[in-house]
Amino acid sequence: MTTIEDIKTPISTEFSTFEKEFKSVFETENPLLSSITDHILKGKGKQIRPILVLLSAKMCGEVNMQTIHAAISLELLHNASLIHDDVVDETYQRRGNPSVNAKWDNKISVLGGDYFLSNSLSVAVKTKNLQILDSISSIGKELADGELLQLSNTKKSVSTEKDYLKIIRKKTALLFSVCTESGALSVNASEQQCNALRNFGEYLGICFQIQDDIFDYSENANIGKPVGNDIREGKVTLPLILALKNADKKEFEMISKIIDNKDFTTENINKIILFTRENKGIELAQKYMETYKSKAIDELNGFKESAVKSALLFTLEYTTKRNK
Repeated sequence: MTTIEDIKTPISTEFSTFEKEFKSVFETENPLLSSITDHILKGKGKQIRPILVLLSAKMCGEVNMQTIHAAISLELLHNASLIHDDVVDETYQRRGNPSVNAKWDNKISVLGGDYFLSNSLSVAVKTKNLQILDSISSIGKELADGELLQLSNTKKSVSTEKDYLKIIRKKTALLFSVCTESGALSVNASEQQCNALRNFGEYLGICFQIQDDIFDYSENANIGKPVGNDIREGKVTLPLILALKNADKKEFEMISKIIDNKDFTTENINKIILFTRENKGIELAQKYMETYKSKAIDELNGFKESAVKSALLFTLEYTTKRNK
């Protein structure tokens, strides 16, 4: 199984520069803000998004400070969205640790998320690249749009695959595509290279979110968030959508009634999870994800073989095979 460290190997020097510069943007004399940022940094995730920026840049040229600033800005933006999402979703666990709103409260979380967002835009300006700045400033709007779409979608009894894809494209996949495109833009890659990497990032992001949604129905407890959490919030994601399509009329009506009535007791959540597993929702979602994995691989066909290209393909493999 490929690890994150394996993926970072071709950009180890560049990633060290990123980490050093990333820490420097949190310097503050505000003790509360310092505590929040320390908490975020201690629970940092795999940092796939800045890795994608650096790999995409290196596949088309040499990583420079424009690349580093783009990577920092996008990681800050990602963290801002997570802090705000935990408030909106009333989630109290993030990456196996207490979320910011659990450790402090919603007011502090919203302001902390605002700080990360403002910091992101401030760093984006340092790229001095209008195309990168435009992409980063636009993605914040798309993230909010995606979350609002998902919230409005919880009012529906049964979502469609089309609804689902529209939501995850905005709330997850487009951020991945901005990462890969920004990396290419930072080294003056050709339009063809930028387009291919942007598409690769989007398809990778779709795979990432599908895998994340599969975890909600997983028996694996080592995922850093409660199993069944999406169901509890009324979010009907791909495994359940496909299981409902695959079910007989009686089962379909039983599960639809629970969703319609928002009757998400522990017993009913367990019933929905079991229903999804028994009606092959997980297997069908994995097959759906494989389609986008193949599309992502195709986007890299025009690039010559290299350690960096292999690392991007490893990222795709890692994303679809990860267990948390």
